[in-house]
Amino acid sequence: MFKQEVILQNETGLHARPASLFVKEASKYTADIKVTKDGKDYNAKSIMGILSMGAAKGDKIIIQAEGDDAETAVKELISLVNNKFNE
Repeated sequence: MFKQEVILQNETGLHARPASLFVKEASKYTADIKVTKDGKDYNAKSIMGILSMGAAKGDKIIIQAEGDDAETAVKELISLVNNKFNE
């Protein structure tokens, strides 16, 4: 398992467009990917799961993955978050 913590820096957090980009990126990998916010886990490959998280700017999330490409998946998702979803 590989996991890393990140703080959302984009204005809208993980809503609509950023959530869509996040799920699209997560779906590229075979690893089981979860996002943890406030102690609750969400499926990173589910748009409804990510949207239901209600993650806003400044929120701390943990991205964790388990599987063959787990480390690559987490690093790419962290990069997407740190680049503010290319806003």
